[in-house]
Amino acid sequence: MSLRVCVFTEPHRGADYEDQLRFAQRVEDCGFEGFFRADHYQAMGDDPGLPGPTDAWLTLGTLARETSRIRLGTLVTPATFRLPGPLAVTVAQADRMSGGRVELGLGAGWFTREHTSYGIPFPPAPERFDRLAEQLAVLTGLWRTPVGERFSHLGEHYRLVDAPALPKPVQVPGPPIIVGGRGPKRTPELAARYADEFNMPFTSVAETARAYRRVAEACERTGRADSGRSPLVLSAGVVVAIGRTDAQARRRAAPLHVKSALPPEDPVIGSPAQLVRRLGEFAAIGASRVHLRLIDLHDLDHLELIAGDVLPQL
Repeated sequence: MSLRVCVFTEPHRGADYEDQLRFAQRVEDCGFEGFFRADHYQAMGDDPGLPGPTDAWLTLGTLARETSRIRLGTLVTPATFRLPGPLAVTVAQADRMSGGRVELGLGAGWFTREHTSYGIPFPPAPERFDRLAEQLAVLTGLWRTPVGERFSHLGEHYRLVDAPALPKPVQVPGPPIIVGGRGPKRTPELAARYADEFNMPFTSVAETARAYRRVAEACERTGRADSGRSPLVLSAGVVVAIGRTDAQARRRAAPLHVKSALPPEDPVIGSPAQLVRRLGEFAAIGASRVHLRLIDLHDLDHLELIAGDVLPQL
């Protein structure tokens, strides 16, 4: 079994920048491939997540200067949060600051409450997906425009006229784009057209396999293979709460039982061996990368347990 393993975190649950820095540097020291974080402005349960949210891209830009090897990115940035032109500048700058280690996960946005709380427009789902499609076109268009040329986009929701399309990211033709989610129609199509990676988040192996088949069919319909582009990387998100003892695993899993706005998930709760088995099942259906969601950014021992008892078996 050969899997690339990243760590995914949710700082909106309660973590300041110093917490994230300490955790990301330990992720690097432990040999994981990457540190990814959610892009949310509000906790999802009754716990306020003190001291409060941190901006994803501001955080990743600073982490880029405090790490040297790991990949850094979002799972995922909502298209509702930022205009595509400024987002292209932000991600390109973070890529330059990291020496070419940044990845952009981009989605349509879904958590209504944080939009209402912070005055962010939240249109109906069809419009959000229309905006997501346009943002993907704008981002890739800006990054791929040669230096000295201009980029324009006249769409239904965004209009860019003679943009200088600068700065250029280090990675060519741009930072890898991750599109993911459980949507059966538009999500696979957008992944096939624009993404470098399709991610199925935090659900069962069987449901993930069905999503991979839908994406493969979308790649055939869009002619991705004939276009000369690289095959789509297939990844899975896995919620993890393991321990050296059953009691330790149950303690780490306790936050999973708190009421939340998140959809149903399929976590791995138990021993390192159980996590190895689950990852093997994902590899068997075609996943080549996994994003392990660890709940507590202060629990460095959890990270070290996975690094010591799971990574060597992959």
